[in-house]
Amino acid sequence: MTQFDLTEDQSAIQEMARRFTAQAITPHAAEWDERHLFPRDVVKAAAELGFGAIYVSEESGGIGLGRLEAALIMEAMAYGCPSTSAFISIHNMAAWMIDRFGSAELKAAYLPDMVAGERLGSYCLTEPGSGSDAAALKTRAVRDGDDYVVSGSKAFISGGGENEIYVTMVRTGEDGPNGISALVIDKDMAGVSFGANERKLGWRSQPTRQVNFDQVRVPSRNRIGAEGEGFRIAMAGLDGGRLNIGACSVGGAQRCLDEALGYTRERRQFGRAIADFQATQFTLADMETELQAARMLLYAAAVKVSEGAADRTRFAAMAKRLATDTGMAVVDRALQLHGGYGYLQDYPVERFFRDLRVHRILEGTNEIMRVIIAREMMKA
Repeated sequence: MTQFDLTEDQSAIQEMARRFTAQAITPHAAEWDERHLFPRDVVKAAAELGFGAIYVSEESGGIGLGRLEAALIMEAMAYGCPSTSAFISIHNMAAWMIDRFGSAELKAAYLPDMVAGERLGSYCLTEPGSGSDAAALKTRAVRDGDDYVVSGSKAFISGGGENEIYVTMVRTGEDGPNGISALVIDKDMAGVSFGANERKLGWRSQPTRQVNFDQVRVPSRNRIGAEGEGFRIAMAGLDGGRLNIGACSVGGAQRCLDEALGYTRERRQFGRAIADFQATQFTLADMETELQAARMLLYAAAVKVSEGAADRTRFAAMAKRLATDTGMAVVDRALQLHGGYGYLQDYPVERFFRDLRVHRILEGTNEIMRVIIAREMMKA
């Protein structure tokens, strides 16, 4: 990024993602939502463009781009379907954790298929009893010879039951963050099972299930990093995940702003297009201003995470908080500008309203984002 403008390469990546979205995602997203269809073929097609391993290194088969480029791709795909874009983001996070912290043997075993989209990855941190207090997780892995024996459950897992690979945070030691390690667990390992597909307000194009581990034997070679490093690795993954979910909010909000602009130009009341009323214009102006501000902070934070800046975690949290709150606010006003029609499934705004709401909860709630921001401020 050159100061405040995208480079030619970044603009080309953005345009490629936009074309893919217009052709493969936008025309089908309403059906996926209505029928609760998981578009695995489209996820595979995205991977064929490199979107399944955006910031996985080229040495491991990825396209080795930065976090800004990833945000541009996620934003573009969310313009068509935030749920599908977010699913691809989570797969990217799982693949990056293996690439960044895994052994050569682990990378060779998993990354070729993940990069190609042949096998998909989930990120398993949250449990039924530990959400925001993630370091209190209870899923335990006990060493037994060359294996870990894993028992416990993970909740709200995107791709649960569908994906083949589960990057799972487990307790191998003491209470608290220092006793957590990260393991790669396969769907077909004995003792892995799944709950029912959750009935969700939004994100209906992707399955969400509880993942259960009943005395699952996992080879020690499937550990990512050293014992006790799992929580740090999980948090490193979330810096990028927060940027991506913020980008999904920005992309979805941009779609709804565009829909509102088009609708208000066509809708006539009191003998005029409602876009001609100053109240409508002020609302649209505020939506545009707030969305652009969130986008700029998101892009700046993405550069900081790519460069490993000392304040990257604070900026990732700020960007996630602002982008997801702003995205939801923009979509809400877009629905209001549509009036009663905005509440109907015949128009896309109601789907985006449902999809974007969860972005303020996952990848760390926006309340936890404020905790992180304040904590980082107090260190100064």
